Amino acid sequence: MSEKKKFTLEYELRSSPRILFSFISEPNGLSQWFADDVIFRDQVYTFTWDDEVQKAKLLSIKENKLVKFKWLDDEPHCYFEMEIVQDELTNDVALAITDFATDETRAERTQIWDNQITYLLSVIGA
Repeated sequence: MSEKKKFTLEYELRSSPRILFSFISEPNGLSQWFADDVIFRDQVYTFTWDDEVQKAKLLSIKENKLVKFKWLDDEPHCYFEMEIVQDELTNDVALAITDFATDETRAERTQIWDNQITYLLSVIGA
């Protein structure tokens, strides 16, 4: 099995960083687009999709800026991060996603993020 490598995707969103931050950091916001159900307890998020449950530890959080998670069952160096990036000149807002995948699963992971962000856009009305 090949090693997982870091990759970053960036999506332009028409949203304020403050509003977007609630959708990437709060269980209620995440459950509207990222997973069917999200529970947060003791720095661990429990994400549920249909019958699949995955747990992620919250590694870091910066108000209106980023959240970084580590899947509990993933390789030690792997994590996923959602960072709000705002252009200083235009004030355009983007969401940068950092994730890890093998060469074989990179296209699939990218497609999953594309689908999730499309869903996020519809939820926030952007």
